[in-house]
Order: sequence, then C-alpha cells, then structure tokens
Amino acid sequence: MTLRRKIFLVLTILWMITIFAFSSRPGELSSRDSGQIGMLIGKVFVPEFDQWSEEEQKNFAEEIDYPVRKTAHAMEYTVLGILTMGLFMDQKQLGKKRFLLAWLLASGYAVTDELHQLFVPERSCRIFDVMVDSAGALAGVLILLWIERLRYKRNIFRER
Repeated sequence: MTLRRKIFLVLTILWMITIFAFSSRPGELSSRDSGQIGMLIGKVFVPEFDQWSEEEQKNFAEEIDYPVRKTAHAMEYTVLGILTMGLFMDQKQLGKKRFLLAWLLASGYAVTDELHQLFVPERSCRIFDVMVDSAGALAGVLILLWIERLRYKRNIFRER
C-alpha cells in the first residue's frame, strides 16, 4: 500500500467518524446548530440583518434551515467522496471501476449513517437524505477526478 493510499485511508476513517459524531447528536442539538448557521448566513449576506428584530432574525434562520441542513449533508459527503476517490486513485488496474467503487463506498456509508439515525433521539432515516449524500459523494469523486486530469494535462504540457 502506497503512502498516499495510507493517508487517504486514515483521513477517510477520521471523516467517517466525524460524520457519525454529527449524526449522533439529538435532533434538538442539530437544529440549534443549523439555526446558528442560519443566523451567521444572515449576518454575512443580508444587509442590515443586525438591525432586524431578534424575532425577524430567528424567522430568517428558520426559513433557511432546510437548505442549510441539506447543503451540510451534501458537503459532508462531497468531502467523503474526495477521500474515497483518493483511496482508489492509485489502483490503475481497476480502470474505471475505481470511480464507481469510491462512489459506492461513500454512498454505502450514507445508507448506514441514515440507519444509525433511527436510534438517535429526534432524528429519522430519510431516503432523500441518502440521495443528497450520494449526490455529494459523486461530486467529490468528480472533483478529485477533475483535479487529477488537470495535473495530468499540466504534466503533458511540461514534457513538450
């Protein structure tokens, strides 16, 4: 096993543990976290947000809660997709299957993550979340593939 692959393996496992930890938080705590992110988004992107009443600020955060949560799902799994793709990048003998394997590993973890949430207070298992997570994982796989292609093309032009 190459050093690069060992590093990606360790990072993948650590990121899976991080996702598990986030998923282990009861719904009330998770909602509070996304509410705080909604408030931060308001402060950063909404002019005069600080001059709104506290109730208006909370309403804004509640209105964007759903997209904040789904974006967080997708981003978590984009990172996981990058890491799982990194695990398989050196496996040239697998050919194009390595892309599928990386995506399946991340998507499979999304399924287990949602099942795990069945046992967490105020959380649930949603197929839509698995779909969002899998789309994020696919984005991560494609991002790393794109970066590798750029590196390859750059090396070709250097050799000329």
